[in-house]
Amino acid sequence: MNNLVIREIEPPDNAALAQIIRSALAEFKANKPGTVYFDESTDHLHELFATGKGIYYVAVADGNVVGGAGIYHTDGLENDTVELVKMYLSPGARGKGIAKMLMKQCLEAAGNAGYKKVYIETMPELIVAIPMYEQFGFTYLVGPMGNSGHNGCTIWMIKFL
Repeated sequence: MNNLVIREIEPPDNAALAQIIRSALAEFKANKPGTVYFDESTDHLHELFATGKGIYYVAVADGNVVGGAGIYHTDGLENDTVELVKMYLSPGARGKGIAKMLMKQCLEAAGNAGYKKVYIETMPELIVAIPMYEQFGFTYLVGPMGNSGHNGCTIWMIKFL
């Protein structure tokens, strides 16, 4: 991965990101109802984040979108809490520290926006991501927060900033 750039999402990124997200979920056998796999907003991430409720970062290597991650103030969350959302990388971008760079960018953005807590919903199928969340200080919750609509997620975590 040469010439890696992390920047905010742009309208032309929508199709590449939707493909990366859905391919990753299928790869890990997490393409099930109640996940972002079936969420229409996955095809329109730029428009979702243009609402002002969050920010989405895109990792671009050699001119190609290779993944992304964002923070979003999900409906039903406390005012001081934001959700880390849609953190996915293409297979060739994994294991190179890009996810950690995206995580740091998202946590910094959350703090700069005045949030005190960052919430994550995930699934056991996405086992490779969970140790990274733990490394960043996320701890487990007994149930979900907010109204994401993603009832296919069975692991909930929180980080205090």
